[in-house]
Amino acid sequence: MSEPVDTGAPQPDPAAATAVTPEATRRSTRGSTRAAGGAPATSPHNPTPRAGRNLYAAVGVGVFLGAVVLASLFIRKEAFVVVATVAAVVATWELLRAMAEGDIHPPVVPTFVGAAVIPPVAYAFGPEALASAVALTFVAILVWRSIGSTRDAARDIAGGFFTTLYVPSLVSFAILLVSPDDGPSRIVVFILTTICSDIGGYAVGVLFGKHPMAPTVSPKKSWEGFAGSVVSCVLAGSLAVHFLLDGRWWVGALMGCCVVVAATIGDLCESMIKRDLGIKDMSNLIPGHGGLMDRLDSLVIAAPVTWAILTPFVSVH
Repeated sequence: MSEPVDTGAPQPDPAAATAVTPEATRRSTRGSTRAAGGAPATSPHNPTPRAGRNLYAAVGVGVFLGAVVLASLFIRKEAFVVVATVAAVVATWELLRAMAEGDIHPPVVPTFVGAAVIPPVAYAFGPEALASAVALTFVAILVWRSIGSTRDAARDIAGGFFTTLYVPSLVSFAILLVSPDDGPSRIVVFILTTICSDIGGYAVGVLFGKHPMAPTVSPKKSWEGFAGSVVSCVLAGSLAVHFLLDGRWWVGALMGCCVVVAATIGDLCESMIKRDLGIKDMSNLIPGHGGLMDRLDSLVIAAPVTWAILTPFVSVH
């Protein structure tokens, strides 16, 4: 056997070639999450693996959360305001935690204070006060972050602004919906219509979905599922507005058309955020659902749309 010839060129270090740094591992994991779209592995214990969630846990937890919301609505409106405010604070925590995965660190204190204050202010003083509370929260975030290092300050401030707009500001439109005398019924119409969008899209998408709507953002969302969302949302909206609010059926149909677009955009936006941050769920707070924000993604975008349609077109009873 001939001896190896020394060419004088540097030879690769086998140990260095196989070494994997923690940063490389983290990037690889995040890249794998993006490539897979955050899809969970198929499990024999998941009755609907194609839908990407455990149906039993999702339905059970969803029913429980719905019962909590309904109970708060018809006990006292203030109880619903408390529930919505707590939801806004928890969702804000989830979003800040998720942003940290992308090395974005908004000022925590003013962002949390805004999440806790903005919804009650909207209930007590109306839309004008809501706008003022949001503006003051922006100022607080800007001032808080300007004290200290300027490194990545613009990114952190933008993250705080986005969190404030995306969570407590949009949740506050549900608070505005509950303010009139028939507010509890308006909230029921809003939630029922939005949930029917999710249910119709889920059922039709699982059974007939073949053409992806946004494969790079949410691979499981299909145009067939969107068609199911449109039909169920328009039917639910027209019936709910007519029977629960004594409004015209076409107002409910119009609301259903707008809500289904808003709910779909909300779902896709949150999927895009999670994909960009390299995470599957906002948290693991709710069994079968992921995080609370994973359940609010459609509702927060649909809330201002519902308020904008019901307020001028449906009289308070």
